[in-house]
Amino acid sequence: MAKRVLTGSDIEALPPGGELVVPPDSIVTDRAREIAAERGVAIRTEGSPAGPSAGQRVQPAPARVVAIGADHGGFELKETLKRYLTEWGYTVTDFGTDSAKAVDYPDFALAVAQAVARGDAWRGIMVDSVGVGSAMAANKVRGIRAAPCSDRATARSSREHNDANVLTLGGRFLQPEEAREIVRVWLDTAFAGGRHQGRVDKITAIEKSEP
Repeated sequence: MAKRVLTGSDIEALPPGGELVVPPDSIVTDRAREIAAERGVAIRTEGSPAGPSAGQRVQPAPARVVAIGADHGGFELKETLKRYLTEWGYTVTDFGTDSAKAVDYPDFALAVAQAVARGDAWRGIMVDSVGVGSAMAANKVRGIRAAPCSDRATARSSREHNDANVLTLGGRFLQPEEAREIVRVWLDTAFAGGRHQGRVDKITAIEKSEP
């Protein structure tokens, strides 16, 4: 029997503050979890303890918290982007590195990705020399859709079509002003849903399937 995939549409059909009990092998998409948090809907697996009682509120995702990280190739740009993010009203959690001394990008990409996957941050940004290696590392973390973006168009598409939750940038290929615009568009663009939701759900299903 095919595993049930719980999407955002399933949650939107429920009354706010309710509870949904799902089979243990169900796949719950990231979008479904986001909407559940926004609407105060508890998602509980069959056989697990009951969720919050009526009147208790499920806290929404920290929508103004951005996790950021870099290796030595992205350190300077990371520091610049932190200032922009703070000016725009975001709370920034910096996972390093803290200098231009050579380090390994997977360590910092992992830290950023895990913060987003745990729900400690709403979105994540990782800067290395090119942006590709960090995307590869971050995408190994379940629930992460990291997109290396080089301009406004790729930033917008990665959010609108793919619901990317981690942005990776190439610190040696982008000027600060270019990176600023990419980050601004990426943070401001909402996921379009609709036909794109089904495709993102398939990505999630692949990620959670047996090898």
